[in-house]
Amino acid sequence: MIVEVIVDVSAYPIDRPFDYIVPEKLETIIERGSRVHVPFGNRKVLGFITNIKEHSDLDMSKLKEIISIIDVEPVITEELLQLSKWMTNKTLCYEIDALQVMLPAALRATYKKEIRLVERDGVDIESLALFGSKEIVSYEIFEKAGLLRQLKKYLDQGNFQLDTVIKQHGKMKIIAQYRLVENMELVHTQLSELPKNAIKQKELIEWLLTQKQSTYTMAELKDSAQTNNHTVKALIEKGILETKNKEIYREISSLEYNDKDHRFKLTDEQQEALSKINDAQNNNEHTTFLLHGITGSGKTEIYLNAIEKSINEGKEAIMLVPEISLTPQMTRRFKLRFHDQVAVMHSGLSVGEKFDEWRKIWRGEVKVVVGARSAIFAPFKNLGLIILDEEHESTYKQEDIPRYHARDVAIWRSNFHQCPVVLGSATPSLESYARASKGVYSLLTLHMRAKEQSLPVVNIVDMRAELKSGNRSMFSIDLADAVREKLEKKEQIVLFLNKRGFSSFVLCRDCGTVVECDNCDISLTYHREGEQLKCHYCGHQEPVPKQCPECSSEHIRFFGTGTQKVEEEITKLFPYARVLRMDVDTTRTKGSHERILKQFGDGEADILLGTQMIAKGLDFPNITLVGVLNADTTLHLADFRAAEKTFQLMTQVSGRAGRHDKEGQVHIQTYTPEHYAIEYSKSQLYEPFYHKEMQVRKQFEYPPFYYLTLVQVTHENVMLASEYAKLATDWLRANLSASTMVIGPTSSAISKIQNRYRYQCLIKYKKEPILVEKLQQLIKIYRTEWIKKGIILTIDLDPSTIL
Repeated sequence: MIVEVIVDVSAYPIDRPFDYIVPEKLETIIERGSRVHVPFGNRKVLGFITNIKEHSDLDMSKLKEIISIIDVEPVITEELLQLSKWMTNKTLCYEIDALQVMLPAALRATYKKEIRLVERDGVDIESLALFGSKEIVSYEIFEKAGLLRQLKKYLDQGNFQLDTVIKQHGKMKIIAQYRLVENMELVHTQLSELPKNAIKQKELIEWLLTQKQSTYTMAELKDSAQTNNHTVKALIEKGILETKNKEIYREISSLEYNDKDHRFKLTDEQQEALSKINDAQNNNEHTTFLLHGITGSGKTEIYLNAIEKSINEGKEAIMLVPEISLTPQMTRRFKLRFHDQVAVMHSGLSVGEKFDEWRKIWRGEVKVVVGARSAIFAPFKNLGLIILDEEHESTYKQEDIPRYHARDVAIWRSNFHQCPVVLGSATPSLESYARASKGVYSLLTLHMRAKEQSLPVVNIVDMRAELKSGNRSMFSIDLADAVREKLEKKEQIVLFLNKRGFSSFVLCRDCGTVVECDNCDISLTYHREGEQLKCHYCGHQEPVPKQCPECSSEHIRFFGTGTQKVEEEITKLFPYARVLRMDVDTTRTKGSHERILKQFGDGEADILLGTQMIAKGLDFPNITLVGVLNADTTLHLADFRAAEKTFQLMTQVSGRAGRHDKEGQVHIQTYTPEHYAIEYSKSQLYEPFYHKEMQVRKQFEYPPFYYLTLVQVTHENVMLASEYAKLATDWLRANLSASTMVIGPTSSAISKIQNRYRYQCLIKYKKEPILVEKLQQLIKIYRTEWIKKGIILTIDLDPSTIL
């Protein structure tokens, strides 16, 4: 028997299946999708079995055998094997990268080199000393000792042997359980023979004899039977207690809530939308629905009802949310409705927790997964529904290899399982709404809020006028007055600023020098905590300089506004207000998103200040005021989606106010109130903005009227980066159709990140049937020639941003 294996090596000549012989003892358990250890060159690597066959076209005498099989049951399903092939072509990645992204980090391999001592005779004392009393030591020990020359010598002589050990990151959590032995006669005999001073042992045996539960953990015995480790160990030695190891799932720490599952009576609009989704479920149709509902229109209740139908029919469902901050609230609603049928997958979990949640899905122990982007690869085998909430969010696009979009994967999987996909948003992406307008997607619309509340009143504040009147505060007069009013009424406020830190940049007032990152072409952001300047791209940080690094002046000043600075300003303007700040800096620790939101939901704070992680999904009845401190942070970026992203953010954050019984109001502060993205966000009507933005996109030939592909070249030497970017651009112009535009090369908006200079070109086209083929040829040239010069070429067939 022969198997085709994709090995865990990301390299151009190796991006293909390799044939291996299956040892006879493994033939009955080998399956497609299982992982194996295989010899590859002079080392051992992990691989995925993608095909099984009886014969190989290669010389059988040259084929190697599989070393061992890791998975008795496949970790990659037949469906996901097919999906990996599609992703390899769709995102221009290695097949091994497509396979690896489908698994939790716990199942990814780590490789460790070990040196085995085979023969001591002839080895010098210095090298032998590294082994001590051991037979095996790590390769790094020789490397640190500077004895690699001796190591090579002894490897060649056969004194040492080099082994590659493959381990996976995660392990199952095992817990010891204790119980009385089944031989009751022995138990009673031993009990009668216990010495008088063995009081604790006697009490524990008698307690266990009265219990219905058969097995206990040590913690349970200590708590319920008031015993200790010493007593338990003594009874094990006497043969009265026996122990066995049991695999358990790690408990995902969750804060306690008092709320219950509320089933809301659907409005006519909700019922109509749900009926259409249900029809597609009944008819096993792979329809893609765009559920366009204004903020507070009850999209989540439609999701819950549609998922309930799938579960009742014995099928499974995937529910995706764009931000980890949304996951706690969404998870809570789903667990209240579906209890232990729900698994959770997002980046806030530990490696072990993700491993356990994945295994619940893989074993068929749950029916629903709620999670962020990577949850789209949940190994369900009978999917009945896939939902992407806030489908317009750019976080659904992976920026690293493989550069997939969760929406595209969802549609592929829905086609495979013949089930519907629901894309939900109050502000759909232009591409999705255009597809719905053309009938590619089926449009479902919710015009009214679920409880028939009116949308909040939105006030656009011209900050230029505030400056002219002498107000240099980051709070306009209107917003400051509104905050005071809500504080007096004991109502809650959300303040939004899409910029973390204290100040945007540090500037010398004498010579104009802005302190920049050593590794990136970007200014450092001042963070008050720890008095540090930080780069938000590479993580570099340094102390705040006391004098200018260029002219030695002490006139260093902080410019711009971040969330830390706003928090400080709030304490001055509203000293009696209780404030919670939610940004990347305050949510680094595990469970911090949920803790902050619970505190706010429980009324422990009056003001929630945050970045875009608070702009959507929050549903608290006492929020009656939303303040956008600067609507211009995303508006003036050098990105064709800047207006769209600004409108989406303004509309989403405005929708946090007045979602229940109390009326809401919104104040949007801006220096460009005349911009159409700001004007239309006041009315919160999507269609007028959509038509205006579509005119702009058509005029400048951007998506959805044209497709885009971004080709980027980076190198540590700016001249080489520029040279090879021109080579790539010239090659593309010469090989693509005349109707396809190749723009560039130009320096990227951020010209250097992590000490690598960045140049790029943009491919614009309406129809280019040979694009993928030609890009693959360019990648081949890069991988065989350019990569040797240290060039890195990346290609994104559907970029979420061109910065």
